Amino acid sequence: MTRFLFVVPPLVGHTNPLLGVAAELARDGHRVAWAGYGDLIRRLAGEETETYETAMPDAGLRRPPKLIGPAAFRFLWEDFFAPLAGLMAPGVDAAIRAYEPDVVVADQHAVAGALVAERHGIPYVTSVTTSAELTDPLSSMPKVDAWLKGIFAGLREEFGDPARDDDPRFSPHGIIAFTGRALLGDGPLPWDGVRLVGPTIDRRPSPCDFPYDELDPGRRKVLVTLGTANAEAGERFLGEAVAALESMRESVQGIVVDPGGVLGAPGQPGRPGPAGGADTGERSALDGQLDRAARESGLLVRDYVPQLELLAHLDAVVCHGGHNTVCESLWHGVPLVLAPIRDDQPIVSGQVVEAGAGVRVRFNRVDAERLATAVRTVLDPAGGHRAAAEEIGRSLREAGGARAAAEELGRIAARQADYQAAG
Repeated sequence: MTRFLFVVPPLVGHTNPLLGVAAELARDGHRVAWAGYGDLIRRLAGEETETYETAMPDAGLRRPPKLIGPAAFRFLWEDFFAPLAGLMAPGVDAAIRAYEPDVVVADQHAVAGALVAERHGIPYVTSVTTSAELTDPLSSMPKVDAWLKGIFAGLREEFGDPARDDDPRFSPHGIIAFTGRALLGDGPLPWDGVRLVGPTIDRRPSPCDFPYDELDPGRRKVLVTLGTANAEAGERFLGEAVAALESMRESVQGIVVDPGGVLGAPGQPGRPGPAGGADTGERSALDGQLDRAARESGLLVRDYVPQLELLAHLDAVVCHGGHNTVCESLWHGVPLVLAPIRDDQPIVSGQVVEAGAGVRVRFNRVDAERLATAVRTVLDPAGGHRAAAEEIGRSLREAGGARAAAEELGRIAARQADYQAAG
């Protein structure tokens, strides 16, 4: 039996891919514990999950809505991931001392896992949750790359191995990437030891109550979602999406995810009251528009949807280009309209467009008419987007998902055990 310690940041999209892997490892007779934000880990993995708490920021990842490009990347590391590493390190250190893992599996953005493991002399494996990181995007931005290496050097002095200078986001022991060649293309990867396993699809029933009986079998269904970390940036875009869906109501039924309540749609189950960001007159007009859309077109506005279960009912997804949403959609053969906001989203969106499975629009400038045109484009069989999405889906499923990841971790652990025994 191998003892694995999973170290994850307090972000759903970075935790979800490892849930199925943990279950597969347990089925193989291994033991898995987690280090991070206990409430989130237990909510996602189950209350009985063996968890070691680490300190967390007072607030979640919140950025100015208009912050994009290199400035957004700098903010992400300088104001969130680097301070997060410092907060998590003592808890990770305590977890390693108490649990005594054989292998640490560290999300690439929870670098405390990698750095503390190397100080203890424990092999670690990197969990990569986006295909963008495997393109080495900083190679074209040497100043940003040098700045980030400086951050890693400072963190290493505090709680890592100061004698090392490799990138803690990419382990020399092994890298498990939850993506596939269909998105990355056939070119060589910039990091050694990468195993592409595709997305891990969690088949556990969702506790979310969704009105499947309100889905119209006579119309095609389109989901609009910007993920959980972009609520404050999405008010204008979601408003345009509602108008676009309303213009197609005779042939399309829309489902809009609004976790921040920025649409303030009255009469929708679980919806909060009117959100800020617009004056009373503007908000009343938007509320009236949503009321009419809901009554006349069957538009469903929800603060949360069981996305994996819902994908089987969908014909297209409009999203921000988040890697998890993209891979889950393609795994189900669903084409995409992509409106990237920042971070890895432009790179992932470009990969989808290059693969022929979607079209891209400009998040800050697209209006209802252009968005409706984009939706019609991916719904049109003649465009080939659905066929491309289905082909990519087949390749992602063949990559093996959680089962392949667990087997790779088992091989890495066995190799390390043999190396230590020989040493």
